[in-house]
Amino acid sequence: MKLVPWRPFGELRTLRREMEHSSSRSFDDTPFPRLVLGEWVPWVDISETKKNIVVKAELPGLEVKDIRVSTEENVLTIKGEKKRKDQEKDEHYHYCERYCGFFHRSFRLPVSVQSDKIEETFQNGVLKITLPKSLPDFDD
Repeated sequence: MKLVPWRPFGELRTLRREMEHSSSRSFDDTPFPRLVLGEWVPWVDISETKKNIVVKAELPGLEVKDIRVSTEENVLTIKGEKKRKDQEKDEHYHYCERYCGFFHRSFRLPVSVQSDKIEETFQNGVLKITLPKSLPDFDD
């Protein structure tokens, strides 16, 4: 039987490499933002069709007035605030996992979009942003 030394930092290096590798494949500059930042960051799905980039963000408990969407130089930014409801008079929390506060997500888009034609819908706590691609003009 041969003894093998345990190297806990080797496992951490492997995890770090995996996280860095994952970040190079994503639209976002921060992999696993909830873990890294320690604050509330909404989950987002980004997909692409022939004509559009589609972004869906989970924003439970928010209203349209709490959300701001903007694009600048091919970067989509979603930001807003989720406010904590006042606790009841005799209510004392033992444990609180629900996030609240300001949030900010920015994504570099893979193609140019027509910023003046962006459509947003908000239903059942999901914000859907449809960004029409800037298609080449074939009339030239």
